[in-house]
Amino acid sequence: MIKQTKKHMFVLAAIASLGFSAPSAFAQAKDVVVDGKGEIPYVIDGRNVVARSGTGLCWRTGYWTPAAASTALAGQFPVGCECDSDIVPKEKCTAPVAAAPAPAAAPAPKPTADKIKLSADALFDFDKAVLKPEGMAKLDDLAAKSKQIKLEVILAVGHTDRLGSDAYNQKLSERRAAAVKTYLVSKGVEANRVYTEGKGKKQPVTGTSCNNVKGRTALISCLQPDRRVEVEVIGSK
Repeated sequence: MIKQTKKHMFVLAAIASLGFSAPSAFAQAKDVVVDGKGEIPYVIDGRNVVARSGTGLCWRTGYWTPAAASTALAGQFPVGCECDSDIVPKEKCTAPVAAAPAPAAAPAPKPTADKIKLSADALFDFDKAVLKPEGMAKLDDLAAKSKQIKLEVILAVGHTDRLGSDAYNQKLSERRAAAVKTYLVSKGVEANRVYTEGKGKKQPVTGTSCNNVKGRTALISCLQPDRRVEVEVIGSK
């Protein structure tokens, strides 16, 4: 019995480390059973039921994004309808009203996701988070394209190279992603459609290719691909 209790405590501790999201109302949380296909953005048990806290909060996994909460299904609706109803569009969480039979229509377009990698050096000066004119031009083009589709969400994720401390680079990546959002909103993109995140220097793309480069100037040039902002635009035409 003691061993089993300890096992339960370890499971709860592991779940607690993943974070959680709040449903719109959790006075009496119901079981949310996911389909179990693809990346599930919430912790689930052996029955595919989303794990909740004692107050009805859904536990998020490291795969959680607003897009994942809006696409992973729990029956007829996205799982985020129960766990993140303030983020998932309301129209996705409402059953259509029965109407008289209508002529068959073309199938609704499926959402598509376009991921664009923008060089941070093209958007900002080195070690800065203020957009340069050529950076604004690139975002002008992105904002224009987003208006040509039925936009669901834009995700802006900032990255840095390995030079400098973890804490400094984390803040710099967050400030750069926030600068991208602020500019897109100034160009007419709805603020609640743009989500930002900073990864600091945790996800370099240069690997070990610059390990033997000598001199700071040469190293900065070699690490240029790591300094980037990845923008993912999700919507349908």
